[in-house]
Amino acid sequence: MIARLLPHPAQSLLLLATWLLLVNSFAFAHWLLGALLALVIPHLLGPLLVEHPRGWRALRLLPFLLMVLGDILVANFQVARLTLGRMGALRPAFVEVPIELDDELAISILVSVVTMTPGTLAADLSQDRRTLLVHGLNVSEPQDLIDEIKQRYEAPLKEIFPCSAT
Repeated sequence: MIARLLPHPAQSLLLLATWLLLVNSFAFAHWLLGALLALVIPHLLGPLLVEHPRGWRALRLLPFLLMVLGDILVANFQVARLTLGRMGALRPAFVEVPIELDDELAISILVSVVTMTPGTLAADLSQDRRTLLVHGLNVSEPQDLIDEIKQRYEAPLKEIFPCSAT
């Protein structure tokens, strides 16, 4: 009964806490409204949520996240240097990156990481989920961008999500 009422308890708790912080009040009425939202929203958004795969290696996620944060920091400085320099020297390009991941969550993380890293943007994912179209701000050699995405982001995701390799 409780599992049916709270299909995603962590998200419900996060929604309640977020609501209370947003309204900046801990009044009883806000607790009630927050609890109602925390119960209703997960049911409405349930079909859109990607379930965590069984057997994924959560401890390997932390080093990956730290690496991504470092890459985002470094890429911010690189993009700033590029955009403050000669704009004519930029070589923007679209590059098709073949991906081997088959887990929906792993693919979502890969697309998010590519998009969050300054200088690259995941523009499209093919219908068969085997090719990611990436726009790069300064691409001297397309294969270098492909290799970087596959080695720095896809390979660790294949280790984190065991069913994510073909």
